[in-house]
Amino acid sequence: MAILDHGQKQRTRDVPSSGLTTPDRIQKQIISILKEHEAGVPVSDLCRKHGVSDASIYKWKARFGGMEVSEAKRLRALEDENAKLKRMLADAMLDNVALKDLLGKKW
Repeated sequence: MAILDHGQKQRTRDVPSSGLTTPDRIQKQIISILKEHEAGVPVSDLCRKHGVSDASIYKWKARFGGMEVSEAKRLRALEDENAKLKRMLADAMLDNVALKDLLGKKW
């Protein structure tokens, strides 16, 4: 518990130090839930146990079905790289349009 300036105690959440960042930990949890489903646990039981909707489980299954944690990490890294490249392309296209407008005008 952390002590506040006013003498009140504030509860802090103890997060296990597994060395995983939050997105990695979440993906690991999602993949473990999907592995439970592959083992034969009904979706309704998984929803109740983990506090998620059945739509979430089916969405996760479509995205992460059959993956291991390392593959999910690689997928996220590729998605991040793809988003960065798309931003770079959009910036270059805007620069191109601006240069064409500038050169198209007669002084």
